[in-house]
Amino acid sequence: QVQLVESGGGLVAPGGSLNLSCAPSGRTFSTYVMGWFRQTPGKEREFVAAIGWSGDTPLYANSVRGRFTVSRDRAKYTISLQMNSLRPEDTAVYYCAAGSRSFGLFTSDENDYGHWGQGTQVTVSS
Repeated sequence: QVQLVESGGGLVAPGGSLNLSCAPSGRTFSTYVMGWFRQTPGKEREFVAAIGWSGDTPLYANSVRGRFTVSRDRAKYTISLQMNSLRPEDTAVYYCAAGSRSFGLFTSDENDYGHWGQGTQVTVSS
C-alpha cells in the first residue's frame, strides 16, 4: 500500500521554527508534484506549498511566502517544509500530498492531488 508519512510536527513558541518531512513508502514519487496542505477544525483544508519534479520554482500560499520553504531530496525521495517565524495562525494539521499522476499539473488545487499522508499536528503557542 502506498503511503506518505509526515514527521516533525510539535509545539513551538511564536517566532520559532519547525521542519516537517514527508517520506513515501511503497513507491517513490520522483516524477510527481508534491505539496503541503493544512487544516484547522471547522475549516477547509488549505494549500501551503508545492514543488514540482523538475526543479520549477515552488508555489507558496501568500500567507506563508517568505517564511516557509519547501524542498525536495531526490536521493531520499523525501520532501521537507522548513517553517520559520511561526505564528499562532499557523497552528493546524499539516498534510503531505502527491499529485494524482506522474508529470501531473503543478497546482495548488487539492483536487489535483491523489495521495495523502495522515497529517502531523503543528501548534504555535506560548
